[in-house]
Amino acid sequence: MHSDNNLQPIGIIESPYAQKFAVPRQPGLVPAARAQIILQHAFADADCVRGLEEFSHIWVLFLFHETQAQGWKPLVRPPRLGGNEKRGVFATRSTFRPNAIGMSVVELVSIQHQPGKTIIEVNGGDWVNQTPVIDIKPYLPYVDAIPAARGGFAPTSPEAQLRTVFSASAQQQLTELNPDYPNLALLIEQVLAQDPRPAYQREGSNNREYGMTLYDVNIRWQVREQENHIISISKGF
Repeated sequence: MHSDNNLQPIGIIESPYAQKFAVPRQPGLVPAARAQIILQHAFADADCVRGLEEFSHIWVLFLFHETQAQGWKPLVRPPRLGGNEKRGVFATRSTFRPNAIGMSVVELVSIQHQPGKTIIEVNGGDWVNQTPVIDIKPYLPYVDAIPAARGGFAPTSPEAQLRTVFSASAQQQLTELNPDYPNLALLIEQVLAQDPRPAYQREGSNNREYGMTLYDVNIRWQVREQENHIISISKGF
């Protein structure tokens, strides 16, 4: 029997995250992040997803395409440990892996068929836009959910502690963008509540201005007294 060991992407992901910065570190932390898995070519055949709508959640296996070429090391510094302590690569979910494969469990919203492609809408993804997908599997609660499992150095979900405050000008910009991005304010709040800043910049107070791009919208903000203060929201790269 012929065996082909080369992984073939079955499609790509269209997500709100235009860049790695601000992508949540685990799936499900930002429920407002809706993404589309676009199945292409032979994998767009409607038969490939027949019955998938019976499941509320799915596993998505994908490639860390933006870090793949940078290689890997046996030890990494998990952000959950403040970026200081080291753990073995196989004891973490680092994107820098011998085989750059990631996996996420997400909520299945809908499945649509269009000429030449199948679109699977999901909530809570943690992918950079245009991430290649290599497989999809249904989430089975009776085997995939293990309530008594130990979580090692990440036993519980990180607390989303930072409140977000929009300036008057940012509020006006949100109003103008609302027809095209009705969920943008909630998405910004949920993303920034996770504090995407590098661990070493989280202590103390500074006047540093940060930026991220969601969809094609640029967001600028500062962190003052443990609050995210949105300075501006503008469309365009």
